[in-house]
Amino acid sequence: MSTILWIILAIVLIIIIALISMYNGLIRLKNRVDEAWSDIDVQLKRRYDLIPNLVETVKGYAVHERETLEKVVEARNTAMSMQNSSDIEGKLQAENALSSTLKSIFALSENYPDLKANQNFLELQKELSDTENKIQASRRFYNGNVRDFNTKVQVFPTNIIAKQLGFSSRQFFEIEEATQRENIQVKF
Repeated sequence: MSTILWIILAIVLIIIIALISMYNGLIRLKNRVDEAWSDIDVQLKRRYDLIPNLVETVKGYAVHERETLEKVVEARNTAMSMQNSSDIEGKLQAENALSSTLKSIFALSENYPDLKANQNFLELQKELSDTENKIQASRRFYNGNVRDFNTKVQVFPTNIIAKQLGFSSRQFFEIEEATQRENIQVKF
């Protein structure tokens, strides 16, 4: 009788260790996803800080391009207002809209040789391009962590534990098909 009791205790112990291991794995991956999102937030904040300076520089050269500049400012404000929101889909749409409008400012510079030669504009453009590259790297890092987390949440037997503990799949940070893959056209 004692041998059966030891076998049952060993099985229960193995199950408990497996459950703890699955839970800890889920928490580890969740924290990596949260950290990756935080990295994106840091770069987005940097971009938000650069945009007003860029808009002010362009304003002096492209006075009659008010509509384009207003769209950039509006997109920036919308994206900033979404920062504290828990609506990930809304955040992603706002960031994609901002990226699209920023492209239109750089397209404007092609039509204004003096603006293109302005040292302040060139420095801001360089900083913003650098920031955009960092945002892209942060997105890739975030999406990689989301992939790992989603895989863990969806595979058996972890999916059972994840569902019971309220873990759910996260959304990837992707570009919008229509706005990001088209070339920006500036018409006069």
